[in-house]
Amino acid sequence: MKNTAILLIDCPDRKGLVASVAEFLYRHNANILHADQHQDNEQGLFLMRVEFGLEGLDLGIEEFRRQFGRIADQFRMRWRLELSTLRPKIAIYVSHYDHCIVDLLYRQQSGELACDIPLIISNHNTAQRIAEFYQIPFHLLPVTKDNKAEIEEQQLQLLRDHSIDLIVLARYMQILSPVFVDQYPQRIINVHHSFLPAFMGAKPYHRAYERGVKLIGATSHYVTSELDEGPIIEQDVMRV
Repeated sequence: MKNTAILLIDCPDRKGLVASVAEFLYRHNANILHADQHQDNEQGLFLMRVEFGLEGLDLGIEEFRRQFGRIADQFRMRWRLELSTLRPKIAIYVSHYDHCIVDLLYRQQSGELACDIPLIISNHNTAQRIAEFYQIPFHLLPVTKDNKAEIEEQQLQLLRDHSIDLIVLARYMQILSPVFVDQYPQRIINVHHSFLPAFMGAKPYHRAYERGVKLIGATSHYVTSELDEGPIIEQDVMRV
């Protein structure tokens, strides 16, 4: 993997944004490898993603953050700097259906997903043999309406013990409580088996069939306290 950094920015749109970012990177000998930008005219919003090489950069990462912070303040930017060499630690949640977790584990093992998966959490034992095959610790924590709060506290302790950065719900058929979700804001991704916002909640395929739709799909989105209402990351469809 190349030793690169990714600068992510959003702020009110105005003149000079691209020039200021590019000039700062050039002045500190950063080689820009990839850059994307977008203006939302209705919202007056500017968004930018810049990936640059760290070889030759004349600033350490913390000093970069400190000095770039001056530009960020000037343009009222929300921003963050991520390093490609840092592998996030991901916990995967799963219930009965194993097709999502099988795909994720294969892609992680093949190197397509640059992350570490220290544990798998499930309320059923269906995926236990898959976890054993990939040599990932499997934690079976059955959930009932009477023990939900207790089980979620056990889960949170496991996540803290393993310093988890991101949670992926790979067909985990339980609704996480707002108390749980608040511990990981915009750090829980759900794989929902419908083309949101159509057919939220349970049994979306069944309701799509009953409705007679000609396209069905899947959605990955960030989890919020409102069921299936979080910001959408990616979607795809297929014909019935």
